[in-house]
Amino acid sequence: MKVITADQVHATLSYPALVDALGTAYSGEFKMPPRQVFLLDDDEANHDAFAVLPSWGDEFIGLKAFTYFPTATAPHKSIYAQILLFDRAHGTPLALIDGASVTYWRTAGISGLATRLLSREDSETMLLLGTGNLASYIIRANASVRPLKKIMVWGRNQDKAAAVCATARQALPGIECLPVTDREVACSEADIIVSATGSHEPLVEGAWVKPGTHTDFIGNHHATKRECDTDLVSKSRVFVDSYTNAMKEAGEILVPISEGVFKKEDIVAELAEMCNGSATLRQSDDEITLFKSIGMALSDLVGGGLVYKMSR
Repeated sequence: MKVITADQVHATLSYPALVDALGTAYSGEFKMPPRQVFLLDDDEANHDAFAVLPSWGDEFIGLKAFTYFPTATAPHKSIYAQILLFDRAHGTPLALIDGASVTYWRTAGISGLATRLLSREDSETMLLLGTGNLASYIIRANASVRPLKKIMVWGRNQDKAAAVCATARQALPGIECLPVTDREVACSEADIIVSATGSHEPLVEGAWVKPGTHTDFIGNHHATKRECDTDLVSKSRVFVDSYTNAMKEAGEILVPISEGVFKKEDIVAELAEMCNGSATLRQSDDEITLFKSIGMALSDLVGGGLVYKMSR
């Protein structure tokens, strides 16, 4: 059985190859039981947890397991993750793969896949809100599927935004990348808006977004919090990675539902339907599309499986 490190994951994966693999997987047959999260302490003030995310398709069976210790201090991390990969035909153990690195790649890969499916093909300008670990992956994934000429990066810390831009310019020398401070102006200029922040309050308002824009919200996993306002949801064709996920953790969807201005039935499609051709995607160059992603175990299986196959 192979042991594959984070360095090997980073050296192996690339865009748009991972975007392609994700699209193929979600268009086919797969199984993905609900993830299980176990709190490790009866004390309500202690949020230490252990989680398992199983899935399988035609080639592989996979299980991502991770620990979450939010108060961890150096040299320890708050999250450790591993993906255990088995052969689907015979059940043979194949590999143990660093899960944290795969998570970065596949999360941004889903963003790129949503952009490929929902944005205008001539989209040239992107706004990224967020300067965390995912930022450079999101930029590369989206740039691999659309002819981007300009990328704007907004963050609460302008030094971090500038650092993200410097990294992006090095990786994508043909694309202008600059930090911005005015979210309203940046939103009004962007063809693609991706938000991957820890904000509990809306950062993107519907009034700021021009017709034809594709928007993508990644950061929030709370039922009562959100990265965009109700107005944007109301004026958009809304898509999600998973109906189940959205109705549990997507405040962007659940808050407008609680306000009585949106219904579950207003969601156009989930990711599998978007990929297998059963859903109508963008209908015109003027409509606004919104994709809400929480994260799915199949994406870990695809990322881990691709790393394993390429490492052979």
